[in-house]
Amino acid sequence: MNGLKERFFKYQAQTTNFASGFEVDYAKGSYIYGKDGKAYLDFVAGVSVNTLGHSHPHINQAIKNQVDRYMHVAVYGEYAQEEPAKLCQRLVENTAEGLEQVYLVNSGTEAVEASLKLAKRFTGRQQIISFHKAYHGNTHGSLSVSGDERKKAAFRPLLPEVYFIHFNDVDDLQYITEKTAGVILETIRGASGFRLPENDYLKKLKQRCDEVGALLIFDEIQPGFGRTGKLFAFEHYGVTPHILAMGKGMASGLPIGAFMSSNEIMGTLKENPQLGHITTFGGNPVVAAAANALLDVLLETDIMQDIERKEKLFRTHLNHPKIKTIHGRGLMLAPELSSPEYALRVAAECMNRGLILFWLMYSIENLRITPPINISDEDIIKGCTIIHAVLDDLEE
Repeated sequence: MNGLKERFFKYQAQTTNFASGFEVDYAKGSYIYGKDGKAYLDFVAGVSVNTLGHSHPHINQAIKNQVDRYMHVAVYGEYAQEEPAKLCQRLVENTAEGLEQVYLVNSGTEAVEASLKLAKRFTGRQQIISFHKAYHGNTHGSLSVSGDERKKAAFRPLLPEVYFIHFNDVDDLQYITEKTAGVILETIRGASGFRLPENDYLKKLKQRCDEVGALLIFDEIQPGFGRTGKLFAFEHYGVTPHILAMGKGMASGLPIGAFMSSNEIMGTLKENPQLGHITTFGGNPVVAAAANALLDVLLETDIMQDIERKEKLFRTHLNHPKIKTIHGRGLMLAPELSSPEYALRVAAECMNRGLILFWLMYSIENLRITPPINISDEDIIKGCTIIHAVLDDLEE
């Protein structure tokens, strides 16, 4: 039989010509261990998924406990099950006023799809406003509201009546009108470089949506569940969306997504038509148990209160003349280098030296640093030291 890497490339469909084929043996804490016998410090955490790192004992035990009871028993919304109901209650109780019900789905892109449908259904309008260089996923609706034409052209036609404005540009808010069903925005931009809202932009955006009756959708799929020091990044800015989409790190490694809104808005999914959104595996009790275990740690310890200090530690130890600036907030950081080509070389050489780094999809000159939020100070300094050495050794 061929080796793992050969089988991976032969039988598992690829979407690039440059997958590394790195052979994983096991993972624990902030490290992934390869079949080459080496330990690799993980500064990516499964692209913001493994919130508490790999094989966290509390999360693993919660998964095992639920598996021993039952796994899938019915499609979404039919049976009352302890773990999904508990998860929805905790999200409502620990999120801003006005977000009163939760619909559990399978992924961030499904949460976006359903949020777009919900905005159209509630308002009776068709137009969606998104942002240039936005990233919201790769299914047809999510791709339609993503803002990089290079990723979209081959798959057109996509959703009609989707228009794009510029992030942090107050003048562009005029394009949100009485024709607009919803405006979707990443609270902290992901693929375009972890850029932050500035000058009360989110408040001005929400005010404009309220003026014209459009629904504001925040995509918190990347910063959500503690990565910025709060459960969701929008909490830093004093603005609550009408609809909140989440995913990635909310079960610290298992596939999940969700969207939240008010009772009034969510209630429109019940009729005209019934089953306004439907999902087979959304709200899976095993996945919900993992999410609840993660919330145990986030809500019952001071781990989120330590994020700001860890961010400062990263910024201190990443001070290097070849790093132009560091975008982002909390443990969602993007050091900007001189070019995409240089960033790819740096990431590859860091991997050779035992540090896992990625880059950002639209802004490849930015490295992605999204480690487990419980990463130790020692491992932060260790990883930054590797980055420093690589930057010293590699010419731009």
